[in-house]
Amino acid sequence: MIVGSLRVTLRLHDVQSLKQKRSPRRMITDRVRSRFKIAASEVDDQDVLNLITLGFATVGPDAGVVEAVLRRVADFIDDLGVAEVIDESVFIDRH
Repeated sequence: MIVGSLRVTLRLHDVQSLKQKRSPRRMITDRVRSRFKIAASEVDDQDVLNLITLGFATVGPDAGVVEAVLRRVADFIDDLGVAEVIDESVFIDRH
């Protein structure tokens, strides 16, 4: 079994409160979950107004397939245009 995870850090512009931060975070995670059927969660920077760090995870039988899914997720997030992608990391682990 191959476990893959993606960590994406996004910069939000014109956010004045944590409440305003909630909407883009929820929109991104909901759309990714719906389209790719993978786990999604905010994993860091919860108290920083202009940053969102999201984690995504999936499993599969082949490292190439898992990595391809995670790369498509990263591209999808970038294409949404909700926030500026400032960092992304893919991790693949064999169990």
